[in-house]
Amino acid sequence: MENKFGLSRDKKSLKEKLKLFGQSLLFWRGRGKGMIHTRDLEWRDIRYIFFPKGFEEKYGYLGTAIWEESSFFKYMYPLVLAMDYEAKPKWCPRWFLRFLHVFGDDKSVVRVRNHKLSDLHTRLTRGIQFWDWKTKWSDYDLRISISAPKHLQELADAIETKVYHIGREEELVSEIKKLDPNASIIWGSIERLEKQLEELENFHSKVNDGWHPDETI
Repeated sequence: MENKFGLSRDKKSLKEKLKLFGQSLLFWRGRGKGMIHTRDLEWRDIRYIFFPKGFEEKYGYLGTAIWEESSFFKYMYPLVLAMDYEAKPKWCPRWFLRFLHVFGDDKSVVRVRNHKLSDLHTRLTRGIQFWDWKTKWSDYDLRISISAPKHLQELADAIETKVYHIGREEELVSEIKKLDPNASIIWGSIERLEKQLEELENFHSKVNDGWHPDETI
């Protein structure tokens, strides 16, 4: 059937149009431009949007995932909850933010699949994003990288500091116990434990050199 402009009218029902649109999104193949390539979308991307599994997928729209199996999860999840509180508009469901994360940002913190959807995601979340988290020089040297207001940045810094202090103290106590299994431990100060370890190492060094003092540490 043609309209007055001589164009054929689409006779598909709304249900059929929505189905075709969904299929076009679902099987939308990735594209490449230079060194940047977007992913081929899969069924699991749709499942992620509407039926997220676990903590990391529920808040996945913020960026880097935080796995519940990770030893750092207990330190990180308060930060994620605080970021979600600031980033998610009260009226906006998380599934829509995950939708924008997939179809706008290609489920990534560095790629863009659709600029309009990506920009909408940024506007809705006010640019709050979890870029990355990792350990650097040791297992307890946690580095957190986020885009967020100052109070959230300060929370991230406090978490980094707390994790470092706990890990460093545990490491020092382990070294102390190797030298003296009966050593008395007072937690709460890295400097005090470092001094205690240094004194033990000096004492054992002198003993190994043949010096036997009457007193002990």
